[in-house]
Amino acid sequence: MPPRLLITLLFIFSIPSTTLAKKTLGLEDILTSVRKQYPPLLAVRLQRDIANGKVRKAEGAFDPILSAALMARPANYYTGTNGSVMIAQPLRNSGGEVYAGYRVSSGFLADYERKIRTADGGEGVLGVNLPLLRNRAIDERRAKLTQAELDRELTNPEILRQYLNFMRASRIAYYNWIAAGKRLSAAEQILQIAKDRDTALGEQLKEGAIARIVQVDNRRLIVSREIAVVNARRSFEAASIALSLFHRDLNTGTTIMPTREQLPEGFPPLLLLDEMTLVNDRGRAIFRRPEVRQIGILQSKAKVDQRLALNNLKPNLDLAVELNQALGGDLPKDIENTELTALLNFSVPIGRNEAKGRLEAVKAYMAQLVKEKEFARENIIADANDSFSALNAAYQALAQTTLNVELSEELELAEADKFKNGASDLLAVQIREQATFDARILEIDALNTYFKALADYLAAVAKDSPTHLTPVNR
Repeated sequence: MPPRLLITLLFIFSIPSTTLAKKTLGLEDILTSVRKQYPPLLAVRLQRDIANGKVRKAEGAFDPILSAALMARPANYYTGTNGSVMIAQPLRNSGGEVYAGYRVSSGFLADYERKIRTADGGEGVLGVNLPLLRNRAIDERRAKLTQAELDRELTNPEILRQYLNFMRASRIAYYNWIAAGKRLSAAEQILQIAKDRDTALGEQLKEGAIARIVQVDNRRLIVSREIAVVNARRSFEAASIALSLFHRDLNTGTTIMPTREQLPEGFPPLLLLDEMTLVNDRGRAIFRRPEVRQIGILQSKAKVDQRLALNNLKPNLDLAVELNQALGGDLPKDIENTELTALLNFSVPIGRNEAKGRLEAVKAYMAQLVKEKEFARENIIADANDSFSALNAAYQALAQTTLNVELSEELELAEADKFKNGASDLLAVQIREQATFDARILEIDALNTYFKALADYLAAVAKDSPTHLTPVNR
């Protein structure tokens, strides 16, 4: 194993943030900032508040209702008046309602208008309406409330999906920042080599040991490398700006521009994953990833639609019971002090096409969700396998790039010694220096590719997903 490559064999995924100094910016600092103050994550979490409002709106269908009515017949044959105040409370468990109130009438009303005619002191009313078949187990109001509650649960996988994406993006931005810093350092290092050589060449030129064109060529090389440093510095500034979107003050949420002084000495330790790790993570990913949870909640919503469609196929059989208690001592002869009235009402739609059509549609939709759930599981496994393969390939390539750097450095040093002894020329030295520089850039890019692959793998197996979230089954 190449000595430059430090490999820590771990079988867990917690990458500690190595703090080399108080100012060093670690990965965990970025992830904590994303969890607490990243605006897009805070915005998507507000979906839960929106869903809570919709649940409360659906609960409004079960609010008690206060009603009042006043009837007057100033120019009719029957010139009486009737007034009532009622409060009705819908029942969630049975689909019916109970009501209570007070009625009073005065004047001349027909005997057959018992519903509005009362004793002189009025009457207290207590009643209940109960569905016995249709709307007994479920009705439109309860279905809307249940689905609003499920929609609230549906926000959890959507928030989780966005959260996993943000965690992946923040990791990649952090690794890009480190890579850009390493590229800038490499560009400055190769520039400094040319500058140091320029001083030595100036002394040799004074002594007449070299031709002037040799120093001119080296100065041309300095200029080209200075241009490369400018470009590398711009790339680092761009990476810092991109990372600042994730790096925020934990109290105010304002962006913090990471500085070069905060760069760690290198990338975090590498992880070598085995097949057993993949198997375990792949199994957990089916429960952690939001796709399966989301489809599970949609299946629960479809079951509510199915129950409602089956309910609408039933006939209406409703029972209404009302108790009237007369108030005051002066009662008409046809009104009892206490009266109890019961009414049984039956009706059935002939075609029932609306309910049948709804039932057909929901059955097809449920079958569709089953297929989508199966594919979601397959897709999760494929994502995990693919990201695992990419991670291992990046790991293997990294070992080769490290060896490439070592060989290039060895050739560069040998060529430099030959040049000092007059056995080589500046062009050969430049070629060796550029080859070493290119090898270092390849190594930096390989490291960045490896850690990007790691970020993809962690997202694919939903490693950041809270373990307490489980699929919804109703």
